[in-house]
Amino acid sequence: MTHPEHTAASSDSAAPRRRPLAPDTARLEARSARAWTEPMAVRPLGGGCYAVDGASGATYTVALPDGDCDCPDRRFRGERCKHLRRVAVEVTEGRVPPPGQRRGRCAGCRREAFVPEDGPAVCGDCWVERGDRATDRETGDSVVVYRLTDETAAERAVPAADCTVADYPANDGYPDDDPVVEVVYPFDGAPDADLDDRRRYAFPLSRLVIPAEGPAV
Repeated sequence: MTHPEHTAASSDSAAPRRRPLAPDTARLEARSARAWTEPMAVRPLGGGCYAVDGASGATYTVALPDGDCDCPDRRFRGERCKHLRRVAVEVTEGRVPPPGQRRGRCAGCRREAFVPEDGPAVCGDCWVERGDRATDRETGDSVVVYRLTDETAAERAVPAADCTVADYPANDGYPDDDPVVEVVYPFDGAPDADLDDRRRYAFPLSRLVIPAEGPAV
């Protein structure tokens, strides 16, 4: 007997449509179909370049931002080859990092993730931007992000306290390799003062709670 709830769910126009995860390669152009179906291994090289090990044993280098590959199909025929397409697929599917990023441990959440090749090793979920609102875990005070730096708490000096951010007493227990975030207090200074005109303070990233509402200014 069919449960009435199941019947209602199956007839709901908002229910997801059943479909295969991979595309129907019979409908794809030949090079796209081969990009999806041929056994290849894609290895990020940095700088937007990827090594593609093909089924034949040959290895080609794809420069994704330039849309270039050193295989004969691209060099001599000018085609968007299967290697370029395969790299694009793997980047889109999240299997390899996109240009400008690498796989590493996020300094914020400590999970394996895609982080910038240059600058703070912080994933997209932990990244903070100028103007983001935050809360100090220790005091509950509201602050506004001025910038995320590429210095760690153990590297950043606090001249007024003659110590580093990591050694500052209020930061005891936060990781020494936390990226330093410069923040300002929204009510410190003139009400209409720009962030650049307010006094900045250095915090370990994990001391801040960043809500999802977006920038404060």
